[in-house]
Formats: sequence, structure tokens, C-alpha cells
Amino acid sequence: MVSLDDAVIARFKKNEDHFEILVDPYGAADFIDGKEIDVLQILAIDAIFTDAKKGTHAPEEKINDIFETTNIEEVSKYILLNGIIQLTTEQRHKMQENKKKRVIDNIVKNAMDPQTKTPHPRIRIENAMNEAGIHIDPFKPVREQVKLTVDAIRQFIPLSMEKVRISVKIPAQFAGKAYGVVRRIGTLDREDWQSDGSWVGIIILPAGMQNELYDKLNDATKGNVSTKILK
Repeated sequence: MVSLDDAVIARFKKNEDHFEILVDPYGAADFIDGKEIDVLQILAIDAIFTDAKKGTHAPEEKINDIFETTNIEEVSKYILLNGIIQLTTEQRHKMQENKKKRVIDNIVKNAMDPQTKTPHPRIRIENAMNEAGIHIDPFKPVREQVKLTVDAIRQFIPLSMEKVRISVKIPAQFAGKAYGVVRRIGTLDREDWQSDGSWVGIIILPAGMQNELYDKLNDATKGNVSTKILK
């Protein structure tokens, strides 16, 4: 469990009723983002309050009336997903920067310049986000913010969230090692082992992962690999 010193208040209000929990803000953000989190482990106290600062517990009858359960874990989940989480300025800044990095990582991995069919560098994505005035919410899921960000920055850079099909040919002496690279990075569309022991196939992967594929294949084959983007 998180310590009281590190916990923040998450509050849900319905009509005139207030319900609060004391929670780890970073664990709360992970839970809201869809990660498998034991909510009881991110609470400072296993309790539902009407005023957490004063330590005033919410009556069980009132909890049951609003949430239709008195189970602390279920009520806490509802408060996290539907309430407001109070952060210090420092906490908010740190969490926004972390979430921004994850949003950029996702776009770099999955997007490309449709004109050149190549991934965008991180700095180009970040600059476009700054130009578009993107505001990162520390508690909105990454996937949701990626969509909003991509829609906003398309007016500043050409951007396509597509997968690409790449044909790959690996010589026999490197086929065993390099084949593992192909299987780990993308999805095989088709493959064929040639009579000379070489391997040819078509791999489908997010557009932004092209460079990673090329780098790892070149490393595994000492540069003896043939690749081509297919239309």
C-alpha cells in the first residue's frame, strides 16, 4: 500500500454527496490507462471517506445507495474512473511528461510519412505536437490521446497510421537467427524456405517499426539481407 505522505485524494461527487479515497497517483494513472492493477494495493487506507483530510468515513448505507455495493475495491475503481484526482503541480508535470513520452512512442512506432513511406523522427512528432498546442491529460488512456494527437498534428506534418508489407530474403547461413527477428517484430503474411536453405517471406508491421526491423536484420545477417516495401 502507498503511504499517507505519498497519497492524493480521488473524489467522486453525486448531487450533494462526496466520496473520497486516498490513492497513489501513479498507480491510479496506470489503472485508468488499462493496466492490471490491484486497486487495494494503491490505496493508503482501505476506506471510503466523505472528507479524507478530516478522516470522516462515509456511512455504509450512503455508499450502498450510490454505488450499489459497499465493496471497497469496487467503489474505489468507480471513483478512479469517474471522479477527479487531485495532484500537486509537481506531480501533474511529472505525470504529463511521462504520458507525453508514451504518446510519442506510440506514434513513432505506428505512424509514417505517407509521402516517403518512412517513419517520422521523435523530434518531428514532438515539434508538431507543440505547434498544435497539444495538452496531455495525465489520466486519459494513451490510446485515446494518441488518436486526438494524430488528428491534431496532421495539419503540420503528413502522417499515416498504417501497417506496411515488406518482403524479406535471408541467405541460408543467416536464416536461422534472422528468422527469429522477423517472427518477433512483425506478423508473417507468407513465407517460403528455398531449396538452397534461404528464406523469403512477407512481413506486416506498424509503419514506424521499419527502422527497427532493418537494423536487427542487418545485425543478424551482417548486412546480407534483401528487403523491399510492397504496395
